[in-house]
Amino acid sequence: MPLPETIPVKYSEDEAEFISMRPLVRQTFRSPELVDMIVTVAGKDAHRVQQILRAGTIVFHSYRYWWQGFDPDPAALAELLARYPDPDPARPFRREDCTEAILESSGTPPRHTLRLRRDEASRKRLFRARSLWDSLLEVAREAPPAYREYSYAHRADIYIAHPTPQALARLAREAARYAPRSLRPHLAHLPHVSQIIFVCPRAVADDAGSYSS
Repeated sequence: MPLPETIPVKYSEDEAEFISMRPLVRQTFRSPELVDMIVTVAGKDAHRVQQILRAGTIVFHSYRYWWQGFDPDPAALAELLARYPDPDPARPFRREDCTEAILESSGTPPRHTLRLRRDEASRKRLFRARSLWDSLLEVAREAPPAYREYSYAHRADIYIAHPTPQALARLAREAARYAPRSLRPHLAHLPHVSQIIFVCPRAVADDAGSYSS
């Protein structure tokens, strides 16, 4: 039996441990759209996705969603999940695939986190031949990133590099020269970074669901 063609869903801002006074919004999802949202949160684990569909609720981007729980057909669900990539530790790091770098200091959770998107960090200041993004990729050349996982939230393969103190010091100096004005206030903690996470998107099947809140 296929999955339901459409699923009525209600959602509201999530207020943990409180009775929400936020208005409920109603929306109709196609099955691939609902499964796509669940995979983004819980990954491609068929058993976990089944549990969430059966429970009929999930929190996504600070919103809680509800629907009438149901038992999905295992074969139909497996066919839908097969559209999503699997982790691939043999996949080499390709600098041209990277669209974001997340710089983290030590600690759990990290004391400082800085997210740099390629489109912003690659802007070149007037009369400068290099960009901050160029400097970041130079760090990746010296400390080759290792594969960690496929992130269903980012739709991307995740790689991690552990730069040397010398590389970080140079990156901090170059950031002062090359970073766009909008980024400069956020770069004070560069010398304390312990790892750089590189986000390299990988295409998901075109007919996978899409959703919005």
